[in-house]
Amino acid sequence: MLKIYTGDDRIRAMNAIKQYLGDDYETIDANNLTPEDLPNIFYGATLFDLHRRILLRDFTANPSVAESLVKYLDTPHDVALLETKLDKRSAVYKAMKDHRIEIHEFTATDPRKNLGLKFDIYRTAKRDGKSAVQKLRTLTKDPSEDPIMFAGLLASQAIKDFATTGGKGIKERRILKALAKTDLEMKTTSVDGWLLLESFLLRLSEL
Repeated sequence: MLKIYTGDDRIRAMNAIKQYLGDDYETIDANNLTPEDLPNIFYGATLFDLHRRILLRDFTANPSVAESLVKYLDTPHDVALLETKLDKRSAVYKAMKDHRIEIHEFTATDPRKNLGLKFDIYRTAKRDGKSAVQKLRTLTKDPSEDPIMFAGLLASQAIKDFATTGGKGIKERRILKALAKTDLEMKTTSVDGWLLLESFLLRLSEL
């Protein structure tokens, strides 16, 4: 199966790719590929693995192979294309849409966006988890927001709280441990990140 990951937020794109391919995959830079290389990449097996997991970087930026992509959309392997930019007017893009190839776009967001609401969610959760979840659902209506980035902001707030106790706050230490566990689950499981954050916020006041 072939999937496309595009946009200027490479960190979010790579996190999504790892959820798809796992941690053990081949990485191929496409800048030096030729059309003759493609059959082996998309259909060839290796001595150690008949079903391959492949990350191809900036494939469509290489004009010598980009147009040939339409021949390999039915690859039996798990292939992820990491593209900085896709030309939505191109025949290749239209062919991918016609074949219902999954295209995931990741645009970098302004870290200051919704900042007041984000800080308020954490403050609210320390006393009222349900109200914090309602505020979080307002935040998630913005498709540009990312759960992993938000978890990082929560971590910065939790660390500041812990620092104010001189490193002795028991509750603050519990919050940091619970947040670290939530962050790990977000990066290693297929469960929706926002749902994991809702669960964390509901528990926060009782930690």
